[in-house]
Amino acid sequence: MMRDLTGRWRLGIRRQLEDLAVVPRPSVGDAVGGLSVALVLIPQSLAYADLAGMPAVHGLFASAFPLLVFAVVASSPYLQTGPVALTSLLTAGALAGAGLEEKTSAWVAAAALLALIVGVTRLLLGIFRLGAVVYLMAEPVMIGFTSGAGIVILSSQLPKALGVSLPTDVADWSNPIARALWAVTHPGEWLVEALLISVFTLVLMLKGRSWHRLFPGVLIAVIVSLLFSRLTSYDGPVIADIPGGLPAWSFDLPFESLGTLLVGGVVIALVGFAEPASIARTFANEEQQVWSSSREFFASGLANSVASVTGAFPVGGSFSRSSVNRFAGAQTRWSGAITGTVVLAFLPFAGLLDRLPDAVLGAIVVGAVLSLIKPRRLWKLWTRSSWQAGLAWVTFVATLVTPPNVQFAVLLGVGLTAALHLWRRFRLEVEDSPAGELRLRPRGLLWVATNSKLKEELRSVIGADEGSGQVTINLDRSTAIDAAIADSIAAGDAVARRQGRAFTVVNAPEGALPILENVDVDVSS
Repeated sequence: MMRDLTGRWRLGIRRQLEDLAVVPRPSVGDAVGGLSVALVLIPQSLAYADLAGMPAVHGLFASAFPLLVFAVVASSPYLQTGPVALTSLLTAGALAGAGLEEKTSAWVAAAALLALIVGVTRLLLGIFRLGAVVYLMAEPVMIGFTSGAGIVILSSQLPKALGVSLPTDVADWSNPIARALWAVTHPGEWLVEALLISVFTLVLMLKGRSWHRLFPGVLIAVIVSLLFSRLTSYDGPVIADIPGGLPAWSFDLPFESLGTLLVGGVVIALVGFAEPASIARTFANEEQQVWSSSREFFASGLANSVASVTGAFPVGGSFSRSSVNRFAGAQTRWSGAITGTVVLAFLPFAGLLDRLPDAVLGAIVVGAVLSLIKPRRLWKLWTRSSWQAGLAWVTFVATLVTPPNVQFAVLLGVGLTAALHLWRRFRLEVEDSPAGELRLRPRGLLWVATNSKLKEELRSVIGADEGSGQVTINLDRSTAIDAAIADSIAAGDAVARRQGRAFTVVNAPEGALPILENVDVDVSS
């Protein structure tokens, strides 16, 4: 076993290194794309750092060295990584669940450890070529979670966008929806200047796209708001101190918290990869290109590992920035490296942003997460499948009520998916023929988990039927049976015989004949 794993490890590493041997030549489009993304990423990184409970400058740290490493290894030429809303929310949830306080040194250190957990998890998935697990994430769960997460994120930013200072006499503000409701229902607490800044930012972000897909709405909003804050007596909340300089590399992580953060890190590693995987897969399909989910896992694993030692937090792929990158003319993964280089060059001058109003950051996040909320898709699931709709809505509601520990909503959705899958794998169908025959058709996997149910259903259905004709069990939908299943079928045979009815098994799976004959059950070909 160990030898086999070692062999797969070496093979995986060798294949990844072989992929790296092919280095594309940069183009002018890569430079334009990389610069365009950097102009969006710098202000976004500050907003997402705040969402993750991190000091603003750590958002810039997460947008520098991790991008350089990711660009070297990535499979997609367009995918841009860095701080993103969903991963930032999950990061805040995992750290809050560990009992830490936001924007403290302990929180920052734990965030770095969380990035390492995400990095190692994705590295292993990439090395062992297990990228296909991204396709196993149930779509209804992701729709429900992302829609709920979008509302939670939007709610967390509303007080900031309205310039509201929440009362301190409330015992628990842990649920952002409660904070948003308080802010919305107390218009007397709104700061007019903050509200105008937020509206201005949202108009530029949302309307600017209709003017041109590369319109730098976020950048313009940041510059105008920063000038307004510096040139007027604006007394609303601002970012305050942003130290300039490069991040310090450190391997001193709080490994004693590994057990507490492990589940949250694995959840981020899987859930946070679903969106970038969808982005890259869509782009690759449109251009008939080859895309490797395993290599993307490997690249993201390296990026998060570097994030952990440069004072950052978990990073992931961004749909909006990847779209900007592609539309700007990027052709190779060099564009991501250019983005990281621009952010790295900006770091010594980060202090210039220390009067940036918090309202801008809140509006940036609100504008970015609106696309996560998918009410139409949630509603349409009811017309497609009631059980898929149930999965989506249960996950959606759980996401709304579990903040800050939203990772538990994901685990609930995944657990329900597995339970429903197992439940749907076994269904006993009964068909009554005009001749009085009773036909039973087990559907799905007959194994130890369904054995007792099979026995109970056979006895119940045959015992309740008042006919006297043939009892036939059709196993054409079963792939295999074992001795325990054969005993359950024999129990049904005994009930039928007590009624004086013939009992036959048809379409038995390969290898089942000797097992059934051993319990004296009649098998027909």
